[in-house]
Amino acid sequence: MGRLDPLFEAVTEHSRIVIALMLILTVIVGAGAGSIDQSSSLDQFQSDTEESQKLSYIESNFSTDSENTTSTQLIVRDDNVLDKETLVGIIELEQRLQANETVSKTLVENNSVVGVSNIVATAAIQREIGGELQQKAARFERLNATVTEESAQLERERVALQERRTELNDTADRLQGALDTIRADRNADIRTQFEQVQANSSVDISDDYATFETAAEQLRNATSRDEIEAAYTQGTQGVLADQFTALRQRGAELEDRGQELQTKATELKELGQEVASLQAELEANANPSLDTQLEQLRSMNQSEIDATLSLVFGSNSDSGGAFGFMPTSFDPDSGSANATMLIVSHTTDGSGGAGAAPDRIVDAQLAMQTITSDTDDGSDVLVFGVGIISDEINRSMADSLAIVGPLALLFVVLALVIAYRDFVDIVLGVFGIGVVLVWTFGFMGWAEIPFNQMMIAVPVLLIGLSIDYAIHIFMRHREERNNRHTASDVRGAMRVGLVGVGVALLFVTATTVIGFLANLTSPIPPIKDFGVVSAVGISAAMLVFGALVPALKIEIDEFLEGRFDLDRKKEAFGTGGGRFGDVLAAGATAARKAPYVVIVLALLVSAGGAYGAAQVDTSFNQEDFLAQDPPEITKDLPGPLATSDYTAKDNLEYVNENFLREDSQAQILVEGDIANAETLRKLDAARSAAAEKDSVQVLSNGEPDIQGPLSVMETVAAENESFNATFQNADTDGDGVPDRNLDEVYAQLFETAPDQAGGVIYQSEDGDYAAARLVISVKGGASSTAVTEDMRAIAGDINGNGLEATATGQTILFKIVQDNLLQTVIESLIITLIAVVAFLMLTYRLTEGSATLGFVTILPVILSVSWILGTMFVLGIPFNILTGMITSLTVGLGVAYSIHLSERYNQELERADSMWEAMQTSVTGTGGALLGSAATTVGGFGVLAFAILPPLQQFGIITGITIIYAFLASVLVLPSLLVVWTRYVGPDEMETVESTPSAGEVPAED
Repeated sequence: MGRLDPLFEAVTEHSRIVIALMLILTVIVGAGAGSIDQSSSLDQFQSDTEESQKLSYIESNFSTDSENTTSTQLIVRDDNVLDKETLVGIIELEQRLQANETVSKTLVENNSVVGVSNIVATAAIQREIGGELQQKAARFERLNATVTEESAQLERERVALQERRTELNDTADRLQGALDTIRADRNADIRTQFEQVQANSSVDISDDYATFETAAEQLRNATSRDEIEAAYTQGTQGVLADQFTALRQRGAELEDRGQELQTKATELKELGQEVASLQAELEANANPSLDTQLEQLRSMNQSEIDATLSLVFGSNSDSGGAFGFMPTSFDPDSGSANATMLIVSHTTDGSGGAGAAPDRIVDAQLAMQTITSDTDDGSDVLVFGVGIISDEINRSMADSLAIVGPLALLFVVLALVIAYRDFVDIVLGVFGIGVVLVWTFGFMGWAEIPFNQMMIAVPVLLIGLSIDYAIHIFMRHREERNNRHTASDVRGAMRVGLVGVGVALLFVTATTVIGFLANLTSPIPPIKDFGVVSAVGISAAMLVFGALVPALKIEIDEFLEGRFDLDRKKEAFGTGGGRFGDVLAAGATAARKAPYVVIVLALLVSAGGAYGAAQVDTSFNQEDFLAQDPPEITKDLPGPLATSDYTAKDNLEYVNENFLREDSQAQILVEGDIANAETLRKLDAARSAAAEKDSVQVLSNGEPDIQGPLSVMETVAAENESFNATFQNADTDGDGVPDRNLDEVYAQLFETAPDQAGGVIYQSEDGDYAAARLVISVKGGASSTAVTEDMRAIAGDINGNGLEATATGQTILFKIVQDNLLQTVIESLIITLIAVVAFLMLTYRLTEGSATLGFVTILPVILSVSWILGTMFVLGIPFNILTGMITSLTVGLGVAYSIHLSERYNQELERADSMWEAMQTSVTGTGGALLGSAATTVGGFGVLAFAILPPLQQFGIITGITIIYAFLASVLVLPSLLVVWTRYVGPDEMETVESTPSAGEVPAED
């Protein structure tokens, strides 16, 4: 009796207790299934690497555009998207988007929708306003110069007039003094007094002596006060009468000119107000409302639009960003294009990730799809964004489950109908599968393992593998019921059957679990989860089909035979002889006739497979998770089986080929002494080097889209005179790269444009400039390998002299996942092989007394690993998140077939008369069960080919082929290996029973 026999006997002896305990455990464990979360984000596949840490550093310390925002790309396609009708239609579309409640509540506050239509309308508005402003500003300048000049001239003349008045008054005073002298001294000479006044005055009074002389004579002869005053008046005012008259006339003229100047000043003030108003209007219309833009476009004819387009796409245009909305093949000189892009910016709550989006963004982008599908202007609008991708990934998961689950179950039922040909056994098998699934999903809920894209394969995996257990147990039970040498009653046959096949099932379970748990070495979290969940599921299958289902069968068969006198004896599949038995015995026949030839042929095929294995690619990118639009026939399936429309993959390919992807960027983080001239020179060299890389996206104007400290400085300098002066002053050699006073340059940059500066330079809390970054737009269709190599080369050129540069970004993180996948393939295979070989050799040594039998058992599986990898190369199937586990899965699943045959062969050796009889009985007896289990497993995995998710399709195909190879290796190659093992290291008594024929020798039939 084997050491595990009592355990299996307990199941048959206490069947009702086993049933009760298993059902209670099913309820308890299954209760966790309701708390399973779903995750479709590609971020979950990323591990904690230096690159991911640096990306988190960037997101935490730089004012990145993606911080709590996301965008939708709308591609408008028409015969000419730059004609008036289409440009107007695009603005009208934008209005409909903003009017939709679902969309509007997600939009950012400013510039929520931007495209060429907006740029053209804004440029036209600013051009009109700017033209009027320019005219009035020029008029203002001319009038201001005139008023200024005339005001200054008037003031000068007024001063001169005042000086003349003063001079005249001074001369009048001197004339009065001379008259006083003449009056007091009658002997005073009148001419002498007059000449003295003239000599001391700047006023020319030489022609007025006669008037003065007359006044002096009158003064000397005056007898009354009136005569005296009259003489004085004539001697002063009379002498200066002409000068005072001229003075008054000049004063009146200046007064008139002052009034005219005041009128001009009033006009200047009004004109200044108009200029200020136009300036404010120009600034306000830097971001005009959609209504204003629409009105502007409608008011223009095509010639005016063409002129504005020439301005927008001209070499001297300030709207260089307009090229980012045009196809990369756009020729600005043509004036036409068949597509253009709109960018719609949304706010997020910070959740989501690559391939995932918050529900509100998903709803908004789906609403945008609905809105754009209603356009009646003949244009075609493509909506692309993370919400669309997330929705399609989630729908493809649901559609895949809806198709794959029923198909897998249907195939298994059909296979069981063929193999069992018994309704009760079919129901027990399906019930057992249901219990296994309940245990597995219950465990996921309790363990808080989310349901992701990979987990769709779990139900199929468990359906196929669980039914293997049922087939082996039921077929062995049927054999024993028809075996005249053992107990043939229900309970006794089940006891013998369980004892006979139970060890093999335990070995199969252990090796399969080892294969799946080998994925715990993977650095990719979902692969670890998949390995754990699958291992738990397989263990559950062993418990359910090794205890619950046998116990139920015992109770049901005894009830049917005892109560209704029904004969429950059935013939085991493949044991009835005939052509099918001959087919199963082919491996045994070859082993008897030419075992070494079989082994050599297997090795040659394996060598070819190994060569192909070295050529298999590894893939991990967003496109892997996007479904192709399925055939129309699948959309017409009934009810929940009907699939949806899928457009994201085709749209993604179109955007990659024709436009700048908003989410396709690589970043280079530079840490160290950033406020250093040498650092800026390195950044400038890096920018130039990036522009030469094939993976970098080049816009239709021939320029790459690269943002960094220097590009931001150049942009701000072009818009701000003060910063431009600082920027130019810091560039002593005129090469466009500041080489002195960088602290001052950075400080003014942050003061002038804080958001732009914060996007490329990190200033720490203590004021140090600690890091800078380059943001490089890469081609959406570029391979992650090419992008990573290019960016790391650029970062390598920056490294050194106290600087640490790291290439990061989503594409580079995907490349790391891709490398981790290859690491998973290699490490999991090595660990699985070592663990399974050690396990089988140890367990066979303990149970059968021969460790070498364990090694011989695993050899066909090792060969089949090279076969399946070679097949992957031939079919062009890469290692991805699912197929990357195929090596360990091949060993874990494939060894089951070898174990069953080896275990049965070892048992038959004890009771057969010769090794040939033992081999014949083993292959025909176990081979039928193996074929049945292989058929159900292949069929189960084969239905994954109908899944919507591409990785699932590939996984289903390659796993189905894996099972076929494992089955063929077990029934064709393993018999020859067992013959060789029996000859050299097998039981001694076998050598005395019958000698083994050499290769090519056919022994006489017994």
